Amino acid sequence: MKLIEGIERMAARLDAAGVAFGHGTTNAFDEAAWLVLWRLGLPLDALDAHADDPLDAAALAAVEALVEERIATRKPAAYLTGEAWLHGVPFFVDEHTIVPRSLLAEPLVEGVFESLLGREPARVLDLCTGNGSLAVLAALAWPDAIVLGTDLGAEALRVAARNVERHGLAARIELRHDDGLAALHAGERFDLVLCNPPYVDAESMAALPPEFRAEPALALAGGADGMDFVRPLLANVAPHLEPDGALALEIGHERPHFEAAFRQLEALWLTTSAGDDQVLWLTHEELGTLR
Repeated sequence: MKLIEGIERMAARLDAAGVAFGHGTTNAFDEAAWLVLWRLGLPLDALDAHADDPLDAAALAAVEALVEERIATRKPAAYLTGEAWLHGVPFFVDEHTIVPRSLLAEPLVEGVFESLLGREPARVLDLCTGNGSLAVLAALAWPDAIVLGTDLGAEALRVAARNVERHGLAARIELRHDDGLAALHAGERFDLVLCNPPYVDAESMAALPPEFRAEPALALAGGADGMDFVRPLLANVAPHLEPDGALALEIGHERPHFEAAFRQLEALWLTTSAGDDQVLWLTHEELGTLR
């Protein structure tokens, strides 16, 4: 059997089992390719080069066992491999953090944020940093920036610290353990605040597939309307922004709840691969209207 045939067989097995995707892949073939290549110790971008490699009985048994674990546990593949990628950058991940997939990464790496600011940010805050992926991407995108990542989860910050060290960014990324803005010092200000908070509303949380329920609920659940974290954030973040600074906020499918909660705000909605209604931009001036 060729490697590509093994991947196709594993993809069919994943499809038949009805597993859910969305943690780095969107379909059974890509998920199977990830698991098979990882189990065989091959680069994840090397499928074409190795598609016709022979897959012997021992190798096939090894990949079958991994795929069966994926099916039986319903854990995201990243928890089984210990690694996930976001915009070409690898990150260590375990079950103490959600799998990196924030839509904020798209405008970050595409240069949208500095275009809106009119300059590269010198100080960046990544609230709810989790595995630290956005903090790392920010430091890589803006080589002169100082980045602060905060999170309520102590174990999540240990994961973030591993990723900061992995990318050699300890001199420019600081991590703090506390709840939201409580981690900040009086008078501490930033040019840009990034926040991918827990925003999933209660009804949606109850309907999540097992793969998503395998992630820490602390990082997902946003209360009845998904706005439990967002309300105090928007009410109190302005004093921590420079006068020409801004907040970039991800709220997923919760735009109706966001607009119901903040009728007076005129947010700029940014285009992402998921649409035009999941990431928003609020300036210091606009946030000041809440006070």
